[in-house]
Amino acid sequence: EVQLVESGGGLVQTGGSLTLSCAAYGFNLDNYAIGWSRQALGKEREGISASSSDELTTYYLDSVRGRFTISKDSAKNAMYLQMNNLKPEDTAVYYCAVGGLTDENGVVRVTAEYWGQGAQVTVTS
Repeated sequence: EVQLVESGGGLVQTGGSLTLSCAAYGFNLDNYAIGWSRQALGKEREGISASSSDELTTYYLDSVRGRFTISKDSAKNAMYLQMNNLKPEDTAVYYCAVGGLTDENGVVRVTAEYWGQGAQVTVTS
């Protein structure tokens, strides 16, 4: 069965760190671009990071650049989002995704073929 399984969400204080993991099953992650998006309560989902399959192109939303890092481990067929210096405005459900990659005026996004189930991240002040 093809699926992405997320883990690692939770509750953290302002300034803290969390790492989200997303394990791929039923397909080879190396064949796809990878990305993370998030959706805060009452807001639209926004793409926050993306990386091409060869990892030569990496994108971060301005609000997370310098604090978040996207990566993958081919041996484990998994992708990660390391989040440092977390802020209350980072509170959201985070989703991993794989698919193709588009670049629209410098905004790089994954055109998702598969999504993770979502992981809640809550940052307290």
